[in-house]
Amino acid sequence: MTEPELKQLLTTITPPSETARAAAHAHWASLAKPLGGLGALETLLEDAAALTGTAQLAFDRRAVLVLCADNGVVAQGVSQTDQSVTRAVAENLAARRTSVCQMAKTARCEVVPVDMGIAGAPVPGVVPRRIAAGTADFTQGPAMTRTQAVEAIAAGIELVRAQKAQGCQLLATGEMGIGNTTTSSAVAAVLLGQPVEVMTGRGAGLSDVGLARKLDAIRRGIARNQPDAADPLDVLSKLGGFDIAGLCGVFLGGALEDLPILMDGFISGVAALCAVRLCPAAAKAVFASHCSTEPAARLVLETLGKAPLLTAGLHLGEGTGAVASLPLWDLALAVYDHCYSFTEGGIPPYTPQC
Repeated sequence: MTEPELKQLLTTITPPSETARAAAHAHWASLAKPLGGLGALETLLEDAAALTGTAQLAFDRRAVLVLCADNGVVAQGVSQTDQSVTRAVAENLAARRTSVCQMAKTARCEVVPVDMGIAGAPVPGVVPRRIAAGTADFTQGPAMTRTQAVEAIAAGIELVRAQKAQGCQLLATGEMGIGNTTTSSAVAAVLLGQPVEVMTGRGAGLSDVGLARKLDAIRRGIARNQPDAADPLDVLSKLGGFDIAGLCGVFLGGALEDLPILMDGFISGVAALCAVRLCPAAAKAVFASHCSTEPAARLVLETLGKAPLLTAGLHLGEGTGAVASLPLWDLALAVYDHCYSFTEGGIPPYTPQC
């Protein structure tokens, strides 16, 4: 897919259905409980109805896409581990042994690991969508070409289309890539016009010395590449990773296919931010799950206008926060589908008093 083709495709994203949203809201109001009593769980399903175009909702078929990629900036000592850990975790994702795999079993969610750009040979059992064997070190020049960024976005869109064709009704996002909190912080700092130190955390547990190296690398990368904050593709290609670009495509794919896409934490939140900056209409497909402990996570959520369902101090990655929120979708839908109505209970319906 070329950049003009991508831009043309994004013009086909339609607005959410306010008719379906109103129908879902009316259904909630008919149930025998206080109006709005389930709070964000009610608006969650109303937003899903608006996205899918129907108040008849089902989310039995769900998957978490875990996009894996290596980042050249790791050469600057921004992480306490090297790139070999990306491969090791990808292998264990394929073997269904990681944290998200165990959570997904309980949440009745399929785990789909994807190679967007792991260094070295392909990993058996991981969906091959490799753009290159890792990005370049952005302190030395652009992380990737603009064409590669478009290719990664297109790959994310196609992942969503493939999942929908298989009957998937709800997609969670995850990632694995040593150094990707560095790339995410760099992209977010530019897109939001914030100081690097405000947008950058310790990732997987950096020391003070390690955090200083990370901050320095991001500042040097921004100074070297001079990304244009008004051009999300420019920022993404110069400072991002193939995982972030692919996840950007996943959110865009959700908007194109009217499929709800759950953000995980900070990294997928930055990908969602890129998607919405590329196409504001894509916001309809973005659903928050939790608020990561990464310093900039809440700022990204607030910028997107999304409220997290969970605030549990999570910062693991892999899509664990998104999968952790899935039972709340199930609980909301259980009430939505099976609670008795005021009419059935012979109870006068509540009416708004203010």
